[in-house]
Amino acid sequence: MARSSTSAAPVRRLVIVESPAKARTIASYLGDGYEVEASVGHIRDLPQPSELPAEMKKGPFGKFAVDVDNGFEPYYVVDADKKKKVTELKRALKEADELYLATDEDREGEAIAWHLLQTLQPTVPVKRMVFHEITREAIQRALESTRDIDAHMVDAQETRRILDRLYGYEVSPVLWRKVRAGLSAGRVQSVATRMVVERERERMAFRSASYWDVQAGTSPAGAGASQRFTTRLVAVDGARVATGRDFADSGQLTERAAGLGAGLVRLDEAAATAVASALRDTGSDALVVRSLETKPYTRRPAAPFTTSTLQQEASRKLGSSARQTMRTAQSLYENGWITYMRTDSVSLSQQAVSAARSQAAELYGAEYVPSAPRTYASKAKNAQEAHEAIRPSGDVFRTPAQVAGQLRGEEFRLYEMIWQRTVASQMADARGSTATVRLAGDVAVAPGTGSLSAGAREVELSTSGTVITFRGFLAAYEEGRDEERHSGGGDAERRLPELVQGQRVDVLDASADGHETSPPPRYTEASLVKALEERGIGRPSTYAATIATISDRGYVWRRGSALVPSWLAFAVVRLLEDHFDHLVDYDFTAEMEDDLDRIAGGSEDRRAWLSRFYFGAEGGAGAASGTGTGSGPGTPGARVGLKPLVDDLGDIDARGINSLDVGEGITLRVGRYGPYLELPPAEGSPEGADPQRAPVPDDLAPDELTPAKARELLEAAGDGDRELGTDPATGRTVVVRAGRFGPYVTEVLEDGAPKSAKPRTGSLFKSMQLQTVTLDDALRLLSLPRLVGTDPATGEEITAQNGRYGPYLKKGTDSRSLTSEDQLFDVTLDQALALYAEPKRGRGGRAAAAPLRELGTDPASGAPVVVKEGRFGPYVTDGTTNATLRTADSVESVTIERAAELLAEKRAKAPATKGAKKPAARKPAAKKPAAKSAGAARKS
Repeated sequence: MARSSTSAAPVRRLVIVESPAKARTIASYLGDGYEVEASVGHIRDLPQPSELPAEMKKGPFGKFAVDVDNGFEPYYVVDADKKKKVTELKRALKEADELYLATDEDREGEAIAWHLLQTLQPTVPVKRMVFHEITREAIQRALESTRDIDAHMVDAQETRRILDRLYGYEVSPVLWRKVRAGLSAGRVQSVATRMVVERERERMAFRSASYWDVQAGTSPAGAGASQRFTTRLVAVDGARVATGRDFADSGQLTERAAGLGAGLVRLDEAAATAVASALRDTGSDALVVRSLETKPYTRRPAAPFTTSTLQQEASRKLGSSARQTMRTAQSLYENGWITYMRTDSVSLSQQAVSAARSQAAELYGAEYVPSAPRTYASKAKNAQEAHEAIRPSGDVFRTPAQVAGQLRGEEFRLYEMIWQRTVASQMADARGSTATVRLAGDVAVAPGTGSLSAGAREVELSTSGTVITFRGFLAAYEEGRDEERHSGGGDAERRLPELVQGQRVDVLDASADGHETSPPPRYTEASLVKALEERGIGRPSTYAATIATISDRGYVWRRGSALVPSWLAFAVVRLLEDHFDHLVDYDFTAEMEDDLDRIAGGSEDRRAWLSRFYFGAEGGAGAASGTGTGSGPGTPGARVGLKPLVDDLGDIDARGINSLDVGEGITLRVGRYGPYLELPPAEGSPEGADPQRAPVPDDLAPDELTPAKARELLEAAGDGDRELGTDPATGRTVVVRAGRFGPYVTEVLEDGAPKSAKPRTGSLFKSMQLQTVTLDDALRLLSLPRLVGTDPATGEEITAQNGRYGPYLKKGTDSRSLTSEDQLFDVTLDQALALYAEPKRGRGGRAAAAPLRELGTDPASGAPVVVKEGRFGPYVTDGTTNATLRTADSVESVTIERAAELLAEKRAKAPATKGAKKPAARKPAAKKPAAKSAGAARKS
């Protein structure tokens, strides 16, 4: 039992937050009488059905860990790696007189608080404490305005969790059977994948169109090059010159452009060259200023950051992935540098507005601050306005200069960007003027001019420029932009010389330029996040995880910053479109977010909504009564439920799903080991002849696989599977083949060879050609890896090997890149030892990144433990065992004790023997009963 509060014993309060970093920061503000502990994220979740107790596996919870026939009751268990933490929290609670649940004020945070309440079962008063920033003032205000747990928000989070479980566990197995094992489907990830695939389909269907234009260097008559400005040909004899915007993706003129008829002229190379030559020949006083239009220019600052816009801007300006951005922002928030980073709101508190305005005036001058504070409204669909925008924390902001000694690297750059954007949002408009000039004159076009006939022609040229006379907010910050198909550069700051209507203008030079229309740009992380938010799909706080998931599943890969869909994604999306069309429908997915909002607001019943989603509008065995107002699953008769849809899929043609017509009789198939091309035997081939096949290179984007390219790959594969000769040492035949990762040589095992025997293989060097490789070349390749020698200091062998990323040396688990493939055969032991004596370098020749932190010595292994940045995020390592940091562990906060715990868990994990693990039986958690404590959630 908790101690009673007496005059001799001051009240002890236990505060529980999610992360250790957050706990340390808050503890420094609260002082004596408060103990601050971290739950390290969620402590309970739905288990995998295979982890259910044996007696439950055949019961109503056996399929999903959710009883769909009885109000969608979930079965929660404490996560295996959280049992120790729960024990620690219960021990701390015994010494407390009050419990404060201080998890984040969003649905996830509310659910964490509720799970803590249900698991700890406190007998002392419970208070829900919320705040949007971790500063002394904010924490004090939160202590003075606690509330109860919001049961409706918990309902909304629980609905989302169950929805995702039903969606994934019903649809993913269909992908396993019909496409490939190990794939996954999800409410948001599948739609995001579809968007990337649809954009690639547009690129595949795109047909380029060529057009020409003319640019001329001009200046006021007699002024010469000192007042040169560039103009572009816009009309010939009153007919507008066609530009890229006039062409459709089919390569033809758009209906609007085609409707202009003689009012539009499409220049070819000959016509453009002739006009450029005619302009050059006219020289001085060739043109006259026909019109001059000047307009005031005003540009407003962008709104403060939301989760979505922060991810977009960090991608554009810092080159950070959404996952990196959110991880850095989480650390900044937990350590008290910025406000809560999961928000749809663009509004600022009065204190923040005052801080931004005063800092802008102090740093840039009073004239840079408007007379009244600026207010912003969210434009995003489904925006929730529960929090402030993301901004520097505190009632007075710390400038980047003030934090430079405390923040470094990504943290400093992200904080600086947040500070700049926040201050700029309360600054004055940028002002200036925009001038548009049109020049006209007659030129003599020579004969043989392609799309233009010879003779005198009136030409019209134009240019525009914006002159910023007062930079306003641009003095602090300018928003980045995504790639645009038809970027006109109209916002460029460009000063034009003083001109008046009727003034004569000289032509200094002129040139003809050819252009090809460009396909729609692929999504980047920034533009995909923007598109998802604009459609109201998912929540910005989940976008980082969504993009990470579709990357990890192999649905997209990166070319620079662009997201390129794999052929596997094409097969998955085709199956979903053909058989689960409404689950990847953009509007339907967005409507589900509206429905979750209604559940969070208390106007929609969780059970009734899930029943309509799963069983259909008419309900089913577990249908609950309710009057849903949702426009998605809540609309009676709108769509078939997930269960009847899965139960009545019929026969899915797996071969058809995994096939795509390339053209000219060639088919692309998504196979078990990757995509490959297939061409049926030619007419007249022997009966039973095999089709011709060729693997598709991993780095070939779908829109680049034209029929011509497919023929090239098939021809190369046909030539590649050829016999080179016999290895004199083994007597085995050596052949060269085209493979998924490029051409390679291999030996053919003799008949009767053991099944465990594997042929030697070796990838061709970049300097070798599949068609010309010789037996001697092949035998050298098959001799790899080559033993270079033994390190006299360690006794370890050093070998030279050729890998997917190039030639390298290997000593134990330590590798070093070689500079050329030829070194594989001639590098000496002394050279290898010298290379190992140098600092390790990455693939690009850069020195390997230093550890993010050094933590101390692992008590189990006695080896030093450091934190490093890995492919899937930061991890701790003692040089032998690696353990990825959990979501709630930050690089800055992780301790040697926590690292040792993670490493011990990783070492303890071993492949489980089927049926050996039997979790302790637990009763299903009660459905959010009214708790005994004062702060408990009460649900009707």
